[in-house]
Amino acid sequence: MNHDVPGFRGELLGPKDEGYSAARRIWNGAIDRHPELIARCLDQEDASAVLKYAASRELPLSVRGGGHNVSGSALAEGGVVVDLSALRGVIVDPDGMSVRVQPGALWGDVDAATQRHGLAVPGGIVTHTGVAGLTLGGGFGWLSRRWGLTSDNMLSVRMLLADGSRVQASEHENPDLFWAVQGGGGNFGIVTEFRFRLHRLGTHVLAGPILFRTDQAREAIALYREFIAEAPDELSVYLNLRTAPPFDWIPEHLRGTDVLLVIPFFIGDPREGEDLLRPLRAFGPPAVDLVRYKPYVEHQAMFDAGVPHHWGYYWKSHYLPPLTNTAVEVLLEHSWAKSSPASYTLLFHMGGAIASRPQDSSAASGRDAAHAMNINAAWPAGGPSHPDIAWCREYFTAMEPHATGGVYVNFLHNDEGEARIRAAYGSRYDRLTRIKAKYDPDNIFQSNQNIKPSQAEQG
Repeated sequence: MNHDVPGFRGELLGPKDEGYSAARRIWNGAIDRHPELIARCLDQEDASAVLKYAASRELPLSVRGGGHNVSGSALAEGGVVVDLSALRGVIVDPDGMSVRVQPGALWGDVDAATQRHGLAVPGGIVTHTGVAGLTLGGGFGWLSRRWGLTSDNMLSVRMLLADGSRVQASEHENPDLFWAVQGGGGNFGIVTEFRFRLHRLGTHVLAGPILFRTDQAREAIALYREFIAEAPDELSVYLNLRTAPPFDWIPEHLRGTDVLLVIPFFIGDPREGEDLLRPLRAFGPPAVDLVRYKPYVEHQAMFDAGVPHHWGYYWKSHYLPPLTNTAVEVLLEHSWAKSSPASYTLLFHMGGAIASRPQDSSAASGRDAAHAMNINAAWPAGGPSHPDIAWCREYFTAMEPHATGGVYVNFLHNDEGEARIRAAYGSRYDRLTRIKAKYDPDNIFQSNQNIKPSQAEQG
C-alpha cells in the first residue's frame, strides 16, 4: 500500500511495516483487527491530514486515544486509524481552576498533574483508561457523586469535524455540539483538546476495600443497601464480587477465594469519615478491612492490576434501581458461577451530583440510576473466546428484569445492536441523530456505538 498522506509528519504503519503488529494491539486482547493504515499523529495537523486522506479514498476511519474501549472501536478493520495515543500533554491552570488535556492522555497522566496542586477532575477508576473515550461516553468514578460525571466537568473541547473544519465547542460556542459530545461518544468529530473544570480535593482520601467471605455476602449487601440510602455526596461505596486476586494488598490466605469487596471512598475530614464508615467496618467482622487514609493517586491505581492490557475482556452492563431482595439473589447466584478467577461483577454507586442535573442537560446517561452494573468476563490468555462470555450473557439476562432498561454506553460491547445504543440515550437519542446529521451527515465517524444521522435532518 502507498503510505503517502500529504502533509502528514508522524509515523505511518501498514501491515508489512515493522511495528505494525504492536501498533494494532489495544487494551482488549479479545479484539483482533487489521487496519490498512495506522497513522501515529504528532499533532492536530497530522490528524487533519489523515482525515482528508481517508475521506478521499472512502476508507473506514477510526480514532484511537487511550485504546482502552472494550468494544475495540479504536481499530477500523481494513481502514485508517487516526492514532492520537502519543498526544498525552496535560496543562494545569491552578489559578483558573482548569486543565487542558490532549486526546491521547490517560487518567494517570491527569491525576499526576492535577494532584501536584491538590486538585482533581472526576475520572475513571483505572489509571490506564484513556481520557477521551471515557469522557465522550459520560464517564464516572470515585469523585462523581461529589462533582458529577466527567463530561459534566468539561468546559470546552477543540474538534476536527468530518468536513475538515476546526471548531471549539462549549456552552457558548456551538452549544448543540457541546451538548452532544457530553456523552454522545466519538460520533461527532475528533476531539483534539479537552478543557476541564478542577476541584479542590486535597491529596488524600479515606478509602479502601473491606473484604467479606461469600457466606457473609447476603447480610453484608443488606447492610450496604441501608447504609448507602443515607450516604452524603462525599461518600461513594462500590461493590466488587470476584475471586480475590494475588495482589500484594490481599492477605495471602484469602487469595484465590471468592469474596465480596465493599469499597468505600470518602472525600473530606478523615475523622468525620471514620465515624461515618463505622457501621460498614464493624459488621461481620469482615475477613479483612483495608480502609485507610491514603494518597488519592494510590487509591486510583489500586485496581489497575486487575484489568491489565491484552487480556481478553467481554462486558455486559445494566443501570439498576435500588437493589431489591430478588436482585440481590441474582447477584449471589451468578457472581461466582464463573470459570476464570479474573472475571468479576462491579456495582458502581451512582446518584449524588450525577443525579442533581436534569436528564436532558447533556447526552450522558445514568442520572436516574442507583447503580451501574458491569459484568466483566476476563481471561489472561487473551483471544476472542472464553467460557465466561456465556456466563456473562446469562448473568446479564437474569438481571434484566431488575434493571432500569438503560445502559452506560462505554460498557457496551460491539455485538449488542442499535436497540442497546438507543437504550443508552433514551429520549435524547432523536436529538443526537439530528446533531449527527448536522456535523457528520455521511457518518464518517461510525467506528463507535454509532448514532446514525437523521434522514429528515439531511433532507
